[in-house]
Amino acid sequence: MVTLTRPEGNWAGDLDLTRRSIALALAGGYAVAAYSAEADPIHTDDKGLVTETVEIAAADRKIPGFLARPEGKGRHPVVFVYSEIFGVHEWVKDICRRLAKAGYVALAPDLFVRAGDPSKLTDFPAIMKIVAATPDAQVTADTRAALDFLKAQPYADMQRLAVTGFCWGGGKTWLAAERFPEFKAGVAWYGPLKAGAYPQAAPVDLVKDLHAPVLGLYGGQDKGISAADIEAMRAALKAAGKVGSEIVVYPDSQHGFLADYRPSYDPKAAADGWAKMLAFFKAHGV
Repeated sequence: MVTLTRPEGNWAGDLDLTRRSIALALAGGYAVAAYSAEADPIHTDDKGLVTETVEIAAADRKIPGFLARPEGKGRHPVVFVYSEIFGVHEWVKDICRRLAKAGYVALAPDLFVRAGDPSKLTDFPAIMKIVAATPDAQVTADTRAALDFLKAQPYADMQRLAVTGFCWGGGKTWLAAERFPEFKAGVAWYGPLKAGAYPQAAPVDLVKDLHAPVLGLYGGQDKGISAADIEAMRAALKAAGKVGSEIVVYPDSQHGFLADYRPSYDPKAAADGWAKMLAFFKAHGV
């Protein structure tokens, strides 16, 4: 029996184990805890795109990253993509393809590579061990290395640079906008706002350092991120005078509402959030 317990408590869908989900996990598919037979994963084709695994020269080693971009010559705006705790699995790659279809260069580095590959694991204790072994400072340094990689590419317009991420990566999105002046905008999907299960600084404590406006997209039924956390972030943004940032809450949505491979997927909120993300990027010149 697989034990699925998050440090902050189980989220909706964690225990929805099915024959299909187990078979997919054993075949190297998504993490078993995040998949259910009811899900109908979206697959974006790569027609008109260049998709590839690239190597990023970090301080101590090369790390892989999945990159998708429009075909043809010329420079395109860039979106840096932070994954969920499940790493750069097929859904994250599809997110990159969706962004590339919208005209962006999208790069999702494998920031867990030194500790393991969470996309191949089937229980949360093992996944969280990998996450815990991936310190905040290391992620920040790898982000810098990935940005340096992008700067050297003839297809990347680094004057139009945004960041987005999901769950763990949503928290990293807030932190990236607080730490890197290159970003023009960020969209954080249900990312933690305070210190908690993940080894990272609390975004709410660093709001004064925010270089770029961030759009936060959250679920009102999220068991891991409370309404109080969201209100604390709104108050911190207001106190710091960060007028370009905002937080949208979908009252009936759970954590992971964009993830179409999970039972928590909310098609209406997902479509609205995706449209809001693209509009937010455009509004800030990305």
